[in-house]
Amino acid sequence: MADSAGLQFVSSYAFEAMQKVDVSRLAALSDPELRLLLPCLVRMALCAPADQSQSWAQDKKLILRLLSGVEAVNSIVALLSVDFHALEQDARKEQQLRHKAGGSNGESILVSQLQHGLTLEFEHSDPLRRLRLTLSELLAIMNKVVDSNGEFFLKSSELFESPVYLDEVADVLCILQAELPSLLPIVDVAEALLHVRNGDWFLCLLVANVPDSFNEVCRGLIKNGERQDEESVGGRRRTEALRQLCQMNPSQALNIRAMVVEECHLPGLGVALTLDYRPDTPDEAVSPLVSYVSGLLLGTNSKVRTWFSMFIRNGQQRKRESSSVLWQMRRQLLLELVAILPRSRSTHVPNNSGMEEEPGSGYSGLREEHVVKASALLRLYCALMGIAGLRPTDEEAEQLLQLMTSRPPATPAGVRFVSLSFCKLLAFPTLVSTPEQEQLMVMWLSWMIKEEEYFESAAGVSASFGEMLLLVAMYFHSNQLSSIIELVCSTLGMKIAIKPSSLSKMKTIFTQEIFTEQVVTAHAVRVAVTNNLSATITGFLPIHCIYQLLRSRAFTKHKVSIKDWIYRQLCETTTPIHTQLIPLIDAYINSILTPASKANPEATNQPITEQEILNVFQSAAGGEGSRGGRQRYSITTQLLILYYILSYEENLLASTKQLAMMQRKPKSYSAALMDQIPIKYLVTQAQGLQQELGGLHSALLRLLATNYPHLCLVEDWVCEEEVTGTLPLLRKMMLPSNTCRYTQSQLHQAFQKLPSSSPRLMRILEHLTLLSPGDLIPYAEALTDSMALLLEPAVPRRILQTLNKLWMGLNTVMPRRLWVMTVNALQPSAKLLHQQKYTQNDLMVDPLIVLRCDQRVYRCPPLMDIVLHMLNGYLLASKAYLHCHLKETADFDRQTQTVSNLGVPGQPETPEVTREELKNALLSAQDSAAVQLLLEVCLPTSEEQQLGANTESLLSSIRGSVPGKSKQGSLGPRARGGVEDAEPEGGLLSDLREVQCLICCLLHQMFIADPNIAKLVHFQGYPQALLPLTVAGIPSIHICLDFIPELLAQPQLEKQIFAIQLLSYLCTQYALPKSLSVARLAISVMGTLLTVLTRAKRFSFFMPILPCLVSFCQAFPPLYDDVAGLLVQVGQVCASDVATKARDIDPLITRLQYLKEKPRGAVAPGGGASKLTLPQRMAEELGGADPDVQLCYCVEATFMDIITSTLHGL
Repeated sequence: MADSAGLQFVSSYAFEAMQKVDVSRLAALSDPELRLLLPCLVRMALCAPADQSQSWAQDKKLILRLLSGVEAVNSIVALLSVDFHALEQDARKEQQLRHKAGGSNGESILVSQLQHGLTLEFEHSDPLRRLRLTLSELLAIMNKVVDSNGEFFLKSSELFESPVYLDEVADVLCILQAELPSLLPIVDVAEALLHVRNGDWFLCLLVANVPDSFNEVCRGLIKNGERQDEESVGGRRRTEALRQLCQMNPSQALNIRAMVVEECHLPGLGVALTLDYRPDTPDEAVSPLVSYVSGLLLGTNSKVRTWFSMFIRNGQQRKRESSSVLWQMRRQLLLELVAILPRSRSTHVPNNSGMEEEPGSGYSGLREEHVVKASALLRLYCALMGIAGLRPTDEEAEQLLQLMTSRPPATPAGVRFVSLSFCKLLAFPTLVSTPEQEQLMVMWLSWMIKEEEYFESAAGVSASFGEMLLLVAMYFHSNQLSSIIELVCSTLGMKIAIKPSSLSKMKTIFTQEIFTEQVVTAHAVRVAVTNNLSATITGFLPIHCIYQLLRSRAFTKHKVSIKDWIYRQLCETTTPIHTQLIPLIDAYINSILTPASKANPEATNQPITEQEILNVFQSAAGGEGSRGGRQRYSITTQLLILYYILSYEENLLASTKQLAMMQRKPKSYSAALMDQIPIKYLVTQAQGLQQELGGLHSALLRLLATNYPHLCLVEDWVCEEEVTGTLPLLRKMMLPSNTCRYTQSQLHQAFQKLPSSSPRLMRILEHLTLLSPGDLIPYAEALTDSMALLLEPAVPRRILQTLNKLWMGLNTVMPRRLWVMTVNALQPSAKLLHQQKYTQNDLMVDPLIVLRCDQRVYRCPPLMDIVLHMLNGYLLASKAYLHCHLKETADFDRQTQTVSNLGVPGQPETPEVTREELKNALLSAQDSAAVQLLLEVCLPTSEEQQLGANTESLLSSIRGSVPGKSKQGSLGPRARGGVEDAEPEGGLLSDLREVQCLICCLLHQMFIADPNIAKLVHFQGYPQALLPLTVAGIPSIHICLDFIPELLAQPQLEKQIFAIQLLSYLCTQYALPKSLSVARLAISVMGTLLTVLTRAKRFSFFMPILPCLVSFCQAFPPLYDDVAGLLVQVGQVCASDVATKARDIDPLITRLQYLKEKPRGAVAPGGGASKLTLPQRMAEELGGADPDVQLCYCVEATFMDIITSTLHGL
């Protein structure tokens, strides 16, 4: 507002005095300054105060004394003596009149017809008329503002423009607003004053006389302001008015700037206030302007970023104006940039002597106190150019390049500055336009390469700019321009749109002048590894460079060995794990197995040697035997090496086909090495560090599940929860620190002196249960070696159960070694004499070795639980072992045979399918043999049978047993030779029963995992006495209903009999619609076989299966007619064969027909089976004479059983 340039504004000193009502400061004001504040001071002196204190009375006297010498006070007093109530009523009437007239300037109630101009009328008028004239003019402007719908206008008003009467008009304006606040809200008055000349001056006076309204007025003006203030006259006037207000009250300038950002209005005002801001304690590092603009463009608020970027773009479209806030900002930024430039910098290329100076000696060196400010300026210019679209002038570009190519001191801030400068060169290569500038840039880059090591050592940082240079060079060589763009954006901390085509000049400079690919690889391998590498070390590290070179196969291409560098870096790691380590290992493995090109199949990297791997695991592996050794390598290093080995083996198997075609066979790591690595212990440790290990734990679990399924048993995970859960932790916390510590020798001696040492052994074992699984490792050998001693009689069950618990705890940290030790310890005593020791490989090749243990284990449930756990694990291990063996040998064998068969017509291809089938057949035979052996264990021994045990105890209600039938006997605490306390009445808590339950649980899991095992075992068959046990104890056995029809179709009578007997138990246990349909099929098969079987086969077939018909009818009563018909048919066939016998069989056939038609008549009124005695007696007489006669009477007995069971069910 140049129109008010010659007027005197209220100073910040005067405004502060008015705010605080500081009378002494007001008294120090000059007469012109005091004149501006008279309206408020006069009202303050004349109006009755709310403050009745003595101090205010004294201040009021001083104010009156201050006003007594000012002539203009009289006119203001006259203004205050007017009847403002009547004036307000007239004003409101005039507003209503104008509203009805549609805003036209017609008749006025406030002002009658003017005889002269408004200025002359004002001069000749009394105070009341002056108030009316000013009020009428002000209301007219306010109404026009409301009707303008946001369009700016400048109202020509003689009253507000005459320089002679400005003071009087200002007095009238202030009095009107103070006395009529409801009619003239100060925010609306402020808005109206923007539309007249000298409006900013009037506005400042108005606010100065009402200082409490400062924030209200400013917020109102900002809310009603334009989004882009420099685009319109109104926006510029509003910005200037607010700027004058903030100069009057500078303490609120930053709050007003915050309002601007909050509303996203008037961006020029925010910049102007920042330019005007002069902090009391200036920050030497970063100026307020740089901080403010950087915060807008680099903040998280995208709305603010877009708003300010539009201000920059629009400001550039207009011609350069010195009054433009944008150009003022750019000039200030350029001044700050030039101020920190080294004084010796020039656009001329310095001579080479400067290159020979010592680091930090000072060729064009940036001063240390300016480095942070220089970095902030660089980031700001990057944001202005990349986000806001600022086009730098030639002068700006020249000075920016001078700053970017300056050489900072060797400090962390200096490293950061060089990295930012380098990325800015990549982001805006147009800054380099002349050959001299290009040569300057090349020399600066050469200086970066030369001084990188010195900077890293002197600055004490792990991530220097040398790694970034290497990384960019590698990206340029592999043409990964998008990766360079991502690198630049992440370093600068902002998303910038960089065209890949703009990097062509930089690519040429890097790949041809500075970093050839051979230089890159040779330099990278000499870079020192990062000590204690972890995710807390940010920036670009040597690992990033090595990773990119591995991906581009530069090391193998130029025959540079990188194995040692990777091994050293893996050994220098700690938690939290760096995100680049796992991709680095994957890329390294790929470079070992896959040649860089088909033309040169030997161009691969070397794998890490077994000895180097063993060195890493010496402390961990040795820890299983003696935990006292100091752990040299961190758990992170051990886990990464473990991941490398497992991933290497998996990728080697996956690549065998391609490797065979290239006649390459990389060496696999030996089984002996894998046996020395505590895989499960390390994975258990990793489980507790999942947050710090990132994705390493899940990657290890995936590799274990594929290659070591026996280490991923579900029972193990459940057991780990029990071992490492809250309850064990609480028990360990309760363990006194000064408790007695037992040695391995003490434990061994307690085992040797059993059973007399049972109490002492129990105390030792109970103490061991309070230890963590890792602390139990030293006791593992003593525990397993003494297991055979627990098989002797009179060993308390509690000792066995505690040993089982300890074994399960050890199983969570050292399963493979523990299993081998346990299998060797449980061998029969005869084998122990020969000292035969099995190895891990022996047990994987033949898992059934586990069951070749001491026979007493089969009746010791706690130890049998351990044996079954190992058996399940080794069956899974055997599958993985055979799969790997087949994969390793198949492709190479086939390739060898293919090469040898070249030129031989008709030669068959490698029988790959046959090999797979043979492997599957071997695994099936292995699993079925294990199941059969376990089922055999479930059969009671002769001693147990004598004591009353029988396998039907688990299914006592299935067959509707006769009351009083002997149950399974209780064999005391453990059923083995020399049992003394057998219970004659029987019970369910025998060792046999417990072992049967454990075996049934394992079989259930095996059947669920592979239903084909269940099918194979039942096609092989097993003793009929075990059917009640298997049907009741194995829940998944119902799947047998799927293949029983196929089993019935087998030609062997034994399999058909076994199928029908199995079906009878299944129908009783699972009375399902599917069971009913299969039972109908079985009855139909029995009827068919009746017509084709010979006499001898008929007897051997029907005698064992006739009792099964009772179960069919008991489970499914609708089958009674079919069963009855079949029984009559069997009786008739048998009767026809014995028709020529001496004894007449016709009465029997008659009884069968009667039983079929009237089954209830066969039962005596008392409910007993009255006719059962006759067939029993006759069967005794004829049993040895004729099988058909026996079969006939067995049919009648079956009839009576069906009828009896049916009536009992009713």
